[in-house]
Amino acid sequence: MMTNLFSIFEPSSSIFNLSTNWISTILGILFLPYMYWASPSRWSLIWTKILFTLHKEFKALLSPSHMGASTLFISVFSLIVFNNFLGLLPYIFTSSSHMVMTLSLALPLWITLMMFGWINHTQHMFAHLVPQGTPGLLMPFMVCIETISNIIRPGTLAIRLAANMIAGHLLLTLLGGTGPSLTMSIVSILVFSQILLLILESAVAVIQSYVFAVLSTLYTGEIN
Repeated sequence: MMTNLFSIFEPSSSIFNLSTNWISTILGILFLPYMYWASPSRWSLIWTKILFTLHKEFKALLSPSHMGASTLFISVFSLIVFNNFLGLLPYIFTSSSHMVMTLSLALPLWITLMMFGWINHTQHMFAHLVPQGTPGLLMPFMVCIETISNIIRPGTLAIRLAANMIAGHLLLTLLGGTGPSLTMSIVSILVFSQILLLILESAVAVIQSYVFAVLSTLYTGEIN
């Protein structure tokens, strides 16, 4: 019995007091069949096409000195989208709905970018705190605003991904929990609405992965 609404997001399965729910983070690799790696197939060609499309988009957002970083962001996109889709399956722990995972992706990336920028492009990073054309009286305020907006970037990346995944799962859980108390005619409508919500959640799983990767690419492109 579910003791509270958010208990569906709590890691509860364990072996020798070690949580096994986080294994779902790398579970997507096990779903890839051997033939995907052994020989070309439709799935591999489709996925390769997606990766090449993402590479072209990320390449346009990055500066010439950061071209190799597109591989990193494509890997981050793949990891998040695998976890988002696995979370839509029954009885599989959605690791991307937890701040532990989302912050583990966003925070090291942001810290690395800040260290690289302030060590190698200090003058550019200082200039970035004051947008071009800012009046002299507003410069101190703009420095504070830009500094705060820069500091909260990893938090916004992490919260955006986790909140969107939690919201959809909670809605599906709330609607599904009302099924036993409804009549057959209402249950048919409920099932249809659940299917529509599942399709919407599938789109959200892809969109949020893409947004996370694109924003990370834009943050990297600002450091020339």
